[in-house]
Amino acid sequence: QVQLAESGGGLVQAGDSLRLSCAASGGMFSSYAMGWFRQAPGKERSFVAAISWEGDHTYYTGSVKGRFIASRDNAKNMVYLQMNSLKPEDTAVYYCAADPDYFTLSKAGGQYWGQGTQVTVSS
Repeated sequence: QVQLAESGGGLVQAGDSLRLSCAASGGMFSSYAMGWFRQAPGKERSFVAAISWEGDHTYYTGSVKGRFIASRDNAKNMVYLQMNSLKPEDTAVYYCAADPDYFTLSKAGGQYWGQGTQVTVSS
């Protein structure tokens, strides 16, 4: 059983940057690929980014490519999402997810989920 806890959300203006963190506990962190998802008001949860077990591979949805960077620190059981050049359409609750399978994470979601952190971007 893996527990995930996101932090770092907040209210920012368009063009600003924000870094989300996700702390993992209860499992062998390096055996899980990690993903970030988001759910905007009135919409379904959607994939944002994934990072492989050792952090050497990443994958992003098109709308954040070039603006968001996923990273992880296996020594600290942490995964991060650096969000730059934020836009109002990035407003959502952001979730981190853990799954053993990096290749299906973006489509199938994770085996474990955090509670989410709110990101609001004002124009």
